[in-house]
Amino acid sequence: RMGKRRCVPPLEPKLAAGCCGVKKPKLSGSGSHSHGNQASTAPGSSSGPLQNHQHTDGNNGRENVSDLTLGPGNSPITRMNPTSGALSPLSRPNGTANSTKNLVVTAEMCCYCFDVLYCHLYGFPQPRLPRFTNDPYPLFVTWKTGRDKRLRGCIGTFSAMNLHSGLREYTLTSALKDSRFPPLTREELPKLFCSVSLLTNFEDANDYLDWEVGIHGIRIEFINEKGVKRTATYLPEVAKEQDWDQIQTIDSLLRKGGFKAPITNDFRKTIKLTRYRSEKVTISYAEYMASRQHCFQNGTLHAPPLYNHYS
Repeated sequence: RMGKRRCVPPLEPKLAAGCCGVKKPKLSGSGSHSHGNQASTAPGSSSGPLQNHQHTDGNNGRENVSDLTLGPGNSPITRMNPTSGALSPLSRPNGTANSTKNLVVTAEMCCYCFDVLYCHLYGFPQPRLPRFTNDPYPLFVTWKTGRDKRLRGCIGTFSAMNLHSGLREYTLTSALKDSRFPPLTREELPKLFCSVSLLTNFEDANDYLDWEVGIHGIRIEFINEKGVKRTATYLPEVAKEQDWDQIQTIDSLLRKGGFKAPITNDFRKTIKLTRYRSEKVTISYAEYMASRQHCFQNGTLHAPPLYNHYS
């Protein structure tokens, strides 16, 4: 079965979302499990950037999106901008391409995120705007750390934003404002990995099972036990990384969205599900340093060379 494709998400106010989880919770298909605020922080509804990340009910709620699940206590809410056509299948602006697919997302986008974070942490002026496309896309910036790539921050938006300003904004939001973690510091830079995800191909699903694990990201809308509409989302990689099936993923999203009542199959059938795809690229700090070696002297980034990089 195929869902009905939409070029843009449904009309909603702009919000920021969390997409990644902190640790791997055990899930059962019964839906009786619950998550603590820390463990169940995962991609969910999104809300506006740089605002507080308290999970609130109603249209003004906001949510930060992490790679796994967002707990009810820190689930921001994302709103979608219906005015842009960037949510249709990605084209190939500015000639950017990949060996197998015509991808928009590039490693240079991650390098730019590192530039922005580095300049912020060391007090340099922000870098000039980059050369890659400035077309609008819904986007997420994810920071992980260490050999085991533990989540360190992940926030994004379902509103289509111009990439130059969007990546700059969500670089700092995800690094400094993810309510699940303390702000990133200079000392942590060498251990960091940065991922940029661009969201595409939004489709209305026929039902809550009309999507594929590892292929689609999903965003659910539901009415909680208090009669309040809530939303939550997971990026495409989340369910696969956690080894969840469809039911476990749906139930985790419901818990992330703050649903506390027992989860029944009849209730799952009331969920409105939107599926989407994602283009993602990840680089390490070491790879970033190698790409910017002409900008560094003795491990220190100097603002003028960094500015020259984008001139």
